[in-house]
Amino acid sequence: MQVIINLPDNLSLTEADLRQEVAVALFQQKILLIEQAAQVIEIEVDDFYQILVDRGILTAPSDPDDDPDELILASLRLSLQQAQAGKVLPISQLWDGIDD
Repeated sequence: MQVIINLPDNLSLTEADLRQEVAVALFQQKILLIEQAAQVIEIEVDDFYQILVDRGILTAPSDPDDDPDELILASLRLSLQQAQAGKVLPISQLWDGIDD
């Protein structure tokens, strides 16, 4: 579905800026999950998380070695979606390249 929005000509927002603002707003309203909002603007979940932290919407963990709960949950949801879609690796390949 494509939505057309008419904006004033003097508005200095690019399409990418507008997409980002919509994604942030939909995340804040709990309409989209963090990974869905990141997909709207076609960036990695980690990068979208950083946008939210920079804006004071989410708080980064006090220990930089800790993964934020939001990113852990997003990773689990994405992994579950991949498994349900049959996008899995055989166990024999799971550790390939870990020592590289």
